Amino acid sequence: MAFNKDGLVAAGGQSKAGDAPQTWNYTTTDAYTAVAASGYFNEVSSLLKVGDIVWNYDSDAPTMYVHVVLTNASGVVDVSAGTAISVA
Repeated sequence: MAFNKDGLVAAGGQSKAGDAPQTWNYTTTDAYTAVAASGYFNEVSSLLKVGDIVWNYDSDAPTMYVHVVLTNASGVVDVSAGTAISVA
């Protein structure tokens, strides 16, 4: 599948002071490996900054992964492979 903008929401009030990372929640049915692929979040490259944290919830599995935005240049977003969070 492809990125679905409706699944991405800002966590909390999204106040940002200085260079502090922002936190995002993303719900999808895509495997975490698809979400971690370079370019998956390109549609929202104007929102995501290097260092931002994306909590990725796969509602089919269910599984949760935490990704960090590694790069965002020329509209191409790359996130980390993700760290698994137990939902059992």
